[in-house]
Amino acid sequence: MSIKEELYNLCQAFIDERLQTIQKTINEIQESLRSETKSSAGDKHETGRAMLQLEREKAGQQLAEIQKINQLLLKIDPLKCSEIIGLGSLVMTTQANYFISVSAGELKAQQQSFYAISAHTPIAQLLLGKTTGSDIQFRNQEFKIIEVL
Repeated sequence: MSIKEELYNLCQAFIDERLQTIQKTINEIQESLRSETKSSAGDKHETGRAMLQLEREKAGQQLAEIQKINQLLLKIDPLKCSEIIGLGSLVMTTQANYFISVSAGELKAQQQSFYAISAHTPIAQLLLGKTTGSDIQFRNQEFKIIEVL
C-alpha cells in the first residue's frame, strides 16, 4: 500500500468515526425526545423539549457537514499522481508534509508525520497549482516543495 493510500484510509477512518459519533448523538437525542414526551407536562416539559429540538438541529447540521466532507474525500483517487498540486496531492516540503484532502489534522504513516488539510486552508491555497522545486512563503517562513505525489 502506498503512503498516499494509507493517508487516504486514515482520513476515511477519521470521517467514519465522526459520522458514528454524530449518529450516536442524534440517536440519544431522539431517545430523550421520546422519553420527554412520556414525562410530565407544563413549562419545564416544553423547555426541555425545545432544548432537545435545538440539539437535534445542531447535530443534523454536523451530520450534513461531515457527509459533505465525505463526498469530497470520495472525489480523491489515492492512486493518481500529478506534478501540479491539487486535491489529493501529497506534498513534501522542507517545513512539513501535507495531504490535500480533508481537514483531519496530523496523521502518521510509514514513520512520518503528515497534515491532512482542506484545499480551503491558507497553506493549501498557497500550494495549489505549484510544482516540485517551488518556493513558498507562509507566516514569515520560507520553504521549498521537495516532492509532489
